Amino acid sequence: MIKNKVFLVTGGTGSFGKTVTEHLRANDVKEIRVFSRDEAKQDLLRTKYMDDPRVKFYIGDIRDYDSIYSALKGVDYVFHAAALKQVPSCEFFPMQAVMTNIIGSDNVLKAAIANNVEKVVCLSTDKAVMPVNAMGMSKAMMEKVAQSYARQDIATTITCVRYGNVMYSRGSVIPRFIEQIKEGRDLTLTNPDMTRFLMALSESVELVDYAFNHGKQGDIFVKKAPASTVQDLAQALLELFDSSVELKTIGVRHGEKLFETLASAEELVRSEDLGDFIRVSMDDRDLNYEKYFSEGSSNKSHLEDYHSHNTERLDVAGVKEVLLRLKEVRDELEKHKGVS
Repeated sequence: MIKNKVFLVTGGTGSFGKTVTEHLRANDVKEIRVFSRDEAKQDLLRTKYMDDPRVKFYIGDIRDYDSIYSALKGVDYVFHAAALKQVPSCEFFPMQAVMTNIIGSDNVLKAAIANNVEKVVCLSTDKAVMPVNAMGMSKAMMEKVAQSYARQDIATTITCVRYGNVMYSRGSVIPRFIEQIKEGRDLTLTNPDMTRFLMALSESVELVDYAFNHGKQGDIFVKKAPASTVQDLAQALLELFDSSVELKTIGVRHGEKLFETLASAEELVRSEDLGDFIRVSMDDRDLNYEKYFSEGSSNKSHLEDYHSHNTERLDVAGVKEVLLRLKEVRDELEKHKGVS
């Protein structure tokens, strides 16, 4: 399916972009286009992949239609990962989130359709479900924009995936906790009872790969994952690093939720349980609601949202086991042992 095909990854120098590029390099693809606006990060990757002529680099911004349109010429498949993702920064600069996450995504989709791209997989977030912050609202709108195109008579298949915070991605809590432990500072918790899904970068690629291979027009895919409280996560790291620093609660940051929700009860009514994944089908009704009135579902009453409070909850020992699967954590432990 992907042999001799051309892929483009928006936000290609981010955590996901770099991981999916490695994934694609291991396959017999024709070309991988890394599209981003960060020339410094592109230069680092260019040096890293200088022996692989399949990896090409495109400087551009999804806010600029012409730059993404040009980069998509001759492309077969797109992984759309470019976004503003930090909740506090989007709270203070919401129009920046609008311009990148909504208008920029619209540019990507319009340009993909205009260039006859076969498939686009858009990366979304748990924060798009019943959003309470600007980042989540902008990502929810991205999903709506994607599905608005999916409802049209187009050749391009458009799907979305949702996942929570990825462990050890840029700006995530695990590297910050490790840095605080190494420096002997208190671990700063926003709320000890806050729960978060625990997903590795490799699992986010697995989710995108599944959506790419199995997605139908307008689908949204979720990968089931375990969760833990922030306190148990911090305690697991303290035990792994044999640290005695204190835990300090500093309060919830702007726009943060107590738990992550990956699918709402309303969406689960039209979902399909695929084992490790959930497929949420697009609501493909037209605006003539009367003809659908007699088909209302009675299943909704006993469903609840799928979130990090009601998924499998790991204890400290379980969190330690998950953390030790991360190469970054193992590397930091080796350094820590060498210093101590």
